[in-house]
Amino acid sequence: MSAPKFTTLGCRLNAYETEAMKELSQAAGLDNAVIVNTCAVTAEAVRKARQEIRKLRRENPDAQIIVTGCAAQTEPETFAQMGEVDKVIGNTEKMQPETWQNMATDFIGTTEKVQVNDIMSVTETASHLIDGFGTRSRAYVQVQNGCDHRCTFCIIPYGRGNSRSVPAGVVVDQIKRLVDKGFNEVVLTGVDLTSWGADLPAQPKLGDLVMRILKLVPDLPRLRISSIDSIEVDENLMQAIATEPRLMPHLHLSLQHGDDLILKRMARRHLRDDAIRFCEDARRLRPDMTFGADIIAGFPTETDAHFENALKLVTECDLTWLHVFPYSKREGTPAAKIPNQVDGTVIKKRAARLREIGEAQVRLHLQNQIGRTHSILMENSHMGRTEQFTEVRFTKSQTEGAVVQAKITGTDGKQLTV
Repeated sequence: MSAPKFTTLGCRLNAYETEAMKELSQAAGLDNAVIVNTCAVTAEAVRKARQEIRKLRRENPDAQIIVTGCAAQTEPETFAQMGEVDKVIGNTEKMQPETWQNMATDFIGTTEKVQVNDIMSVTETASHLIDGFGTRSRAYVQVQNGCDHRCTFCIIPYGRGNSRSVPAGVVVDQIKRLVDKGFNEVVLTGVDLTSWGADLPAQPKLGDLVMRILKLVPDLPRLRISSIDSIEVDENLMQAIATEPRLMPHLHLSLQHGDDLILKRMARRHLRDDAIRFCEDARRLRPDMTFGADIIAGFPTETDAHFENALKLVTECDLTWLHVFPYSKREGTPAAKIPNQVDGTVIKKRAARLREIGEAQVRLHLQNQIGRTHSILMENSHMGRTEQFTEVRFTKSQTEGAVVQAKITGTDGKQLTV
């Protein structure tokens, strides 16, 4: 018997769910299979998934190839029509033990090639929890899935369904187990993290969950939250930013643009001044706060003036870690039907300019850390990350998973050095 092989494309949540599928498929006794966990965020992501599937078939001619993930959920027939593919399963089905048990016992037999149900009918987040996914020092905990918003460029709600939250008690119990296993940092993840709690009794907010974790798991050294929508941040989360040193001073913001008209056409719920105000407020409460952000270049109708507002937002919010996305027309989204699509060459040039200013912001941040002392979580013997998620390279070997205090002595332009 050979254990199933997995290929993960896309986001951290996909990687988390791959770990769950490994456990489920092994428990079911699935043999000689290759599972591809796809991403649907852009048309390019789907193209890459198809390319990866063809490559995997050449490398594994006798294996069963199973395709799942967001692209399989949104475009099941695209993959079902590929001769290389044996099964297509949806995002809900991939987290169910019976799916894997059925494939292990009757893979080709009578089961349908496509097992993808209506994800909008799903009301609960799968309870299959992974104790320890990540590095040996950092663990990721999925607390939310899906999204209730309908940004005009985004296909993800149709791949993930509506927003569902994991109850706080379940999250706290899992984090306690992770701390008992020796993890020094936990990262809360989700598709739309700041919507956590809206579907739970009493409708708690993300800040309530953060405060509860920090109170009930006093031995947890570091808590980090992943991408958030700043317009949804609640008072308790701002209170945690101000008063809880164990909450790491690094927030990744789903900003997407810096021009009000483009933000409205994206159906975002914030304006440029809202983003600037949030960054100012958070940094006033926590002066060492650093920000990352998602920004899209070349959204339909974007003019040079609109794009200049996106560029200026980077310095006005003092963003450090940029995730730049060249706009990619995604069939099935309202944005794909907007007239005045921006020329692809222009999009590439604008994305390159955003990346250039992003790299300059990183260099500025690195220079500002020289001479400062940081608590650094070691990811391996010679590299760790500061509270702000900045990489630090050590010349002397350190203990993996430990949190060490060190004074920053220099930078190589991409990392800090000690």
